[in-house]
Amino acid sequence: MTTTRAYEEIIDFIAAGTSPDGVVAFHPSEEAKARVAELIQREKASSLSPDETAELNHYLQLEHLMRLAKARARAHLAHE
Repeated sequence: MTTTRAYEEIIDFIAAGTSPDGVVAFHPSEEAKARVAELIQREKASSLSPDETAELNHYLQLEHLMRLAKARARAHLAHE
């Protein structure tokens, strides 16, 4: 598994700039999904390190923001 944090994909996506269509179309990679799933599974077993807990929390916060951004982008596109 890559050492890149799963949430870095979202950060890179935002930093590169995009359009409402791009926001709606964004999906994390399979690697990122697998990493988050692994962290969630291990969290349930209470075996995350503090760094892993922070990684998961960052991803979950950014995922929430992306959901809000997608909803706003869809609304924007509907009014064009």
